[in-house]
Amino acid sequence: MIQTVNLQKLFSTEEVETTALNGINMDVKDGEFVAIMGPSGCGKSTLLNILGLLDNPSEGEYNFYGTAVARMTERQRAQLRKGSIGFVFQSFNLIDELTVYENVELPLLYLKTPADERKKRVEEALERMSIMHRRNHFPQQLSGGQQQRTAIARAVVAKPKLILADEPTGNLDSKNGEDVMKLLGELNDEGTTIIMVTHSPYDAGFAHRIVNLFDGKVVTENFHV
Repeated sequence: MIQTVNLQKLFSTEEVETTALNGINMDVKDGEFVAIMGPSGCGKSTLLNILGLLDNPSEGEYNFYGTAVARMTERQRAQLRKGSIGFVFQSFNLIDELTVYENVELPLLYLKTPADERKKRVEEALERMSIMHRRNHFPQQLSGGQQQRTAIARAVVAKPKLILADEPTGNLDSKNGEDVMKLLGELNDEGTTIIMVTHSPYDAGFAHRIVNLFDGKVVTENFHV
């Protein structure tokens, strides 16, 4: 599904040049659950942004389902991203002015999914995430756990092949955090590939493989049976 070769990312200002990623070689197979760990500032979120086609690397190759994407324009990346990748963020990234239902519906509007199919898929996702009873509420009216359930419903409603999760339990208490990880585990069991950035050893325990980064490099990989 994913292959990176010597992936590098530099950030430059007039005064300084910072190497965020320094030669990342990584393969992710269909159906894997991979956790990316490492100290703050080691390049985890930068790597996730590139894998999610939100940014381009400075150097190196990135193949997504056999398509070379490292030099794509933003428009080309956006086109490939739609329907292929779902995102779950620590800060939920819900739109305050939209209801739960409307937030979850949004990816399907971008995909121009017919109205009947949209309604069916949104309701399925809300039921799956046990958030249907809040469908007409706004994000500010929800608890953190309910907001993250809504965000996961939005991530899965288009049935993407890949979900990228950036510290998905970072703003949650332990009970809600455990519930979110179980949901991600269930989605993975059903065949969705998941790549997750986390600081939590507990959350990483749900993954098949843990990739440890340090100073923009992969330093170790651990496999779970």
